[in-house]
Amino acid sequence: MIEAKDMRVNKVKKIKDVEDILEKNFLLAAKDEYFCKLCNSLDMDKKQLKKYTTKLESSVRELKNCKGCKGLECCKNEVNGYIYYPIKKNDYLVFSYEACKYKKEEEENSGGVIYYETSKAIRDARMKDIYLDEASRVEVMKYIKSFIKNYPNSKGIYLHGSFGSGKSYILNALLNELGKRKEKCVSIYYPKLLKNLKSSFNSKAGDYDIIYNELETCDVLLIDDIGAENNTAWARDEVLGILLQSRMDNKKLTFFTSNMTLEELEEHLSYTNDRCERVKARRIIERIKELAKPIELVGENKRDK
Repeated sequence: MIEAKDMRVNKVKKIKDVEDILEKNFLLAAKDEYFCKLCNSLDMDKKQLKKYTTKLESSVRELKNCKGCKGLECCKNEVNGYIYYPIKKNDYLVFSYEACKYKKEEEENSGGVIYYETSKAIRDARMKDIYLDEASRVEVMKYIKSFIKNYPNSKGIYLHGSFGSGKSYILNALLNELGKRKEKCVSIYYPKLLKNLKSSFNSKAGDYDIIYNELETCDVLLIDDIGAENNTAWARDEVLGILLQSRMDNKKLTFFTSNMTLEELEEHLSYTNDRCERVKARRIIERIKELAKPIELVGENKRDK
């Protein structure tokens, strides 16, 4: 009986300790006028608000970053062009990424293509600006013209080849063309996106699902620079494998760029730390083959010009 009573007392003490910490952290955060302004705009009881102190502070940091920002190339936020912002739903808060004014302008100009971790030069890619000065480029453009003509009854492309040959530019130009038709397209720079997905998975509940759902459901997805990432079992099996399986099952068009052939990519995906798992890597390659036609693009480095 005494032991049970002691356990109850300890439990009550722990709850009080947590509440004291929440109160202390909230009061410290409330010394910032921007934090107070955001809290007041939510019209929510302090008792509820203090549960979200850390997330609210993240929102405040991003709102401060947006103040005086000159454009997407200057964005300091965790996800380029987006603000981590709270929305009140009944008696709780839901945090999601809201596009800033520059991102909205970009999406209007690009026909609605969504970019994750992509440079401005690539976001502005246009079909009319593609050079046709090499035989391999002519082959790619023939397939792309056929793809557009038969859309959506076509297959994606696994575009591989030498560094700086224009792979990303060509396929992002295609996405921008499809975006004008109001197709929902997403372009991701794969190595950096993985880092952001891992960060959102660990620190901000719900953000991972929001981003991942967008990749699963969009009409056309470009996975740019696959093979350049630091391969891990999580990235290969829990992110890439599940994503490709979902897009394959739902017949969603998917494109890839890589400096590796499919054989080289399979070798890259086989190794995670000290482990070699060739069967799991082979499964990924088979999904890519199902989704996309391999085409090689070899040429001089356009980035040096």
